[in-house]
Amino acid sequence: MPTLQDLVSYCDQRTRPAEFKDAPGAFNGLQVANDGRVTRIGAAVDAGLHPFRAAVAAGVDFLVVHHGIYWTAPEALTGPAYARVATLVRGNCALYSSHLPLDAHPEIGNNALLARQLGLEPARGFLPNAGGDIGVIAAAGTGGRAQLRAKLESLYGRVIAIEYGSGSPREVAFCSGSGNSAMAGLAAAGVDTLVTGELREEHFNRAQEDGLNLYLCGHYATEVHAVRALAAELSAKFGLPWSFISTDNPL
Repeated sequence: MPTLQDLVSYCDQRTRPAEFKDAPGAFNGLQVANDGRVTRIGAAVDAGLHPFRAAVAAGVDFLVVHHGIYWTAPEALTGPAYARVATLVRGNCALYSSHLPLDAHPEIGNNALLARQLGLEPARGFLPNAGGDIGVIAAAGTGGRAQLRAKLESLYGRVIAIEYGSGSPREVAFCSGSGNSAMAGLAAAGVDTLVTGELREEHFNRAQEDGLNLYLCGHYATEVHAVRALAAELSAKFGLPWSFISTDNPL
């Protein structure tokens, strides 16, 4: 039977969390331990009381998430904060979080998988970070933005399309989750088309002024891919079952 340390060591080696400059509170890596045994792997986008309860109910004792429980200054373990941690501890469920390392990974990262989901192959990086480029850029292929939009709409429940760029873009940039930081880098990369999760309101005017195509597919929806891929990889490596803990997050 694989141990908790076996899975943590594999995740650390695969995602290289120490190499990335992330948000101060991201705390990539093992966030909550268990008794050292792992029998079932889970994957979820967000840490939260309801995903934790669902994971424990499913028998998960090693849960991989993209958004962990440490994003702000230390808070007292009371109220919801206590309930979240208590659910994990009582359920003997370890929590492993991987934020930017799982966006950036060239094989199992959110952005590489977003591109390949559309039949596009990442050609170069986008949004540099100490650990490697976070986003990817791929050749757009044939069919133009009409085909790109149609493919996205077939994959995602809600796509906001803001189309002021080329009708036949040469390349497409991908930045899962929040694309706010990606906007400034588009011109430098020579790209006018971005697939992302969400943007701020002011970026509509930016799209008009700079001639951009922006496709917003949902923060949550664009970040289900990497945790699933890592959990499936762990399952194959250690011979353990895995499941995805979904929520009805529309954002």
